[in-house]
Amino acid sequence: MILEHAVLNVVTGRECEFEQAFAEAQLIISSMAGYQSHALMKCHELGNRYLLLVQWASLEDHTIGFRNSPEYEQWKKKLHDFYEPFPEVHHYSTVESASSPMGF
Repeated sequence: MILEHAVLNVVTGRECEFEQAFAEAQLIISSMAGYQSHALMKCHELGNRYLLLVQWASLEDHTIGFRNSPEYEQWKKKLHDFYEPFPEVHHYSTVESASSPMGF
């Protein structure tokens, strides 16, 4: 399992619009091969900052399968205009884990 981690800084004042767009866009990502689950969380201290976590079966499912797909173009059209600056995306794999309600 691979965990994609992206901190999303949304243009101030566009948070509600972003959340509505994400509600639509999540249907795109959840239909992709290798997708397992996702969570979008809003920061309490910075109201325009979000954390996106996506679980993928493999790194390639995200970096090749999703990013090279026509669906990714739809994802970009719905979401990429909200970010300032554009987010860095990192991928993590488990080194050690214990039972967790998040399932990681």
